[in-house]
Amino acid sequence: MAGAAMALVLVVQGSGAALAQDAAKEFSAGETEAFQKMVREYLLQNPEIIVEALQTYEQRQQLAETERQREALIAERSNLNEDPLSPVLGNPEGDVTVVEFFDYRCPYCRRAAEVLQELVAEDPNVRLVMKEYPILSQESVEAARAALAAAKQDKYESFHFTLMETGGSMSEAEVMAVAQATGLDVERLQRDMQLPEIEEALRRNYALAETVGITGTPAMVIGTALVPGVVSLERLKELVAEARAQAS
Repeated sequence: MAGAAMALVLVVQGSGAALAQDAAKEFSAGETEAFQKMVREYLLQNPEIIVEALQTYEQRQQLAETERQREALIAERSNLNEDPLSPVLGNPEGDVTVVEFFDYRCPYCRRAAEVLQELVAEDPNVRLVMKEYPILSQESVEAARAALAAAKQDKYESFHFTLMETGGSMSEAEVMAVAQATGLDVERLQRDMQLPEIEEALRRNYALAETVGITGTPAMVIGTALVPGVVSLERLKELVAEARAQAS
């Protein structure tokens, strides 16, 4: 509201200056001053007009941001859906793609993981693209590296969901214990974590998140909808159905 108020003040001030200049051409200085005083008194007596103006301004700003975000999602569709460095779960040939940005240390992401598992189990035509987006700590970054490295042993899915279920601080010992439990070659995993393509995958995800306006986790992209935070299974099904209808 403060930002909107400042914008409104600037607009009013700018308009007032323009009106004053126009008025000066036809009215005397005294008449112009009287007009400005009359406007000021009217606004003081009817402050709800200012509130309405602020609300209208904010609504327009929100609509503009929503449209900008929608256009960004359309422009980045290929990077969102088809990046070969992003693991794909569910049905790789599914007719609806759900893209999730997540962090292993995020407790809300753990809840979202459960819902996504249920969605994929119930809808065999959902394609789930995983965007490792470690923003909470260095431990998050190392866990993301390990997950991407696990994909090289074809164990991304089991490692990912086990890591989500385990929770914890994501220390190296905890992550490697999960790797051991899911049947990964731990020595190979640790080597693969240092591969340049792992770093490149994370770099792409950071850049993509910034471009489409993602600032936290979890966040999902379904069609042209950006869905921040955890949503229910029922809401996810609705969004998938909407995306499916739009594509048909």
